[in-house]
Amino acid sequence: MAMAMKGLFSWTEKKEGVIAPDERLPWGSSIALGLQHALAMFGATVVGPLLMGFPPNTAIFFSGIGTLLFFLIVGGNVPSYLGSSFSFITVVITAMGGLNADGTGKNIPVALGGILVCGLLYAIIALVTMFAGTRWIDFLMPPAVTGTVVMIIGLNLAGVGAFDASGSTEDVYLAIITLAAAVLSAVYLPGFLRRLPILIGGVVGFLVAIPLKNIDFSSVGKADWFGLPTFNTPQFDGSAIALIAPIAIVLVAENTGHIKAVGAITGRNLDGYLGRGFLGDAVATIIAGLGGGTGVTTYAENIGVMAMTKVYSTLIFIIASVVALLLGLCPKFGALLAIIPSQANGVLGGLSIVLFGLIAATGGRIWVQSRVDFGKPRNLLTAAVGIILGTGGLGGSNLYALNFGKFQLGGIALGTFAAIILYQILRDPKDASEEPAKEEAAVTADSSTAEAGGSSS
Repeated sequence: MAMAMKGLFSWTEKKEGVIAPDERLPWGSSIALGLQHALAMFGATVVGPLLMGFPPNTAIFFSGIGTLLFFLIVGGNVPSYLGSSFSFITVVITAMGGLNADGTGKNIPVALGGILVCGLLYAIIALVTMFAGTRWIDFLMPPAVTGTVVMIIGLNLAGVGAFDASGSTEDVYLAIITLAAAVLSAVYLPGFLRRLPILIGGVVGFLVAIPLKNIDFSSVGKADWFGLPTFNTPQFDGSAIALIAPIAIVLVAENTGHIKAVGAITGRNLDGYLGRGFLGDAVATIIAGLGGGTGVTTYAENIGVMAMTKVYSTLIFIIASVVALLLGLCPKFGALLAIIPSQANGVLGGLSIVLFGLIAATGGRIWVQSRVDFGKPRNLLTAAVGIILGTGGLGGSNLYALNFGKFQLGGIALGTFAAIILYQILRDPKDASEEPAKEEAAVTADSSTAEAGGSSS
């Protein structure tokens, strides 16, 4: 056990090129990249609990704990950050009976009970996957479907960036400046600075926002330097559980797409870690439900950062999680960073354009690397229908949605299930048993090529 733990926390130092999960840059560079990942997750991890009426510092604190637990459970093999899942927003608000006038949830403990049970259900699915294998996932989600789901994730979130970037004329300017700083730094800055486009873009955008939007720092002055986040304990209500627990299915589909996306950009087949990835996310959600945090999921924003920087070291996610824990324990620092989504939305809007666009492009990359044949109607129609149903929303609203009582299936979840079901309906019985093997072989071949020669993007 001691040797296993020693290996788990060992990374081979590498100073340039593609950095694999078991490698790391020099410590100074790794810390800077960890800060960049903390910034990438911060917007959504703060906005999510604010929309649900949860204390944001508490959610940040548990996202740090959850990421560390995820790292341990997957054995450091899947570079990912766990933050607030937007899949919970609608059902949590409904289960609590809405929000108070000050924006806080009316009955957070009841919502936590539902989140906790959701995590337990998710853990059961994870254990089944770990012991029964992932062939059922391969069958349901071949590359044609997986690429569609990953693209849906990126495109579905595009409305969030558009909303942030269009709040005012100043926000439009901030989005343009932030976007320009990010993309130009990724191409033209020398050496290691080229790997920090999101951090540089965010810093430049915020510095411009201070005079442009006359940022009010009074909330920072009033906040304490140190303080524990607000904790709550769960209460169990049958109606709330019935509303929230089914989100476990959504998290399975969402995290399958995320882990496959990470596998695509790292050039490694991570399908063998799907069960452990599910379990890591489930345990993190259970812990959050026990203490007052939101349900969590692997984060598309951080996948986008990895796609841009070509640094997949799991060390940077440990650093990011430590930063999150410090944020959760420092109300003043949390108040400072919370200014960005509350007073400088354009900064998040500019960063979102880059991050979510990269996620969508990764879906296309999965199709290309897996040699998905769009001459076959089932592949073409699966992608066409799934993408439209999964992205047919504006500003977070689901224009395409199925309602089952108080439970709504829309957005990423609807597009994912539509792609899975439609592919199976259109599957040709003559090659149903052969196609997954052929597609898997194509993925394996491309993964081997990527591992031998570095990233192809």
